[in-house]
Amino acid sequence: MGEKLKIKLSIADRVYPLTIDPSQEEGLRKAAKNIEQLAKKFEQNYAVRDKQDVLAMCALQFASKIEQRGIDNTEDTKEVTERLRALDQLVNSKLSIK
Repeated sequence: MGEKLKIKLSIADRVYPLTIDPSQEEGLRKAAKNIEQLAKKFEQNYAVRDKQDVLAMCALQFASKIEQRGIDNTEDTKEVTERLRALDQLVNSKLSIK
């Protein structure tokens, strides 16, 4: 197993020390940066003072994006499956004519 890396991430004016695999560092830093940017946006646009409310709204925003992607992917998969079935039927009908 590889060496662990110790990093500190700042989120909502708190520092979180983490011990991670080096391969996780970039993703975690980007995630922390995205949370900070979104939290700042909520604080500016909605005059929210409670950090817990801001972080809850951030969590809801990110979770809803993940859920919506899952829904969209499911719908895309259904559409592709239907098209493949139609194509398969067309090919089979042409092959059975001979």
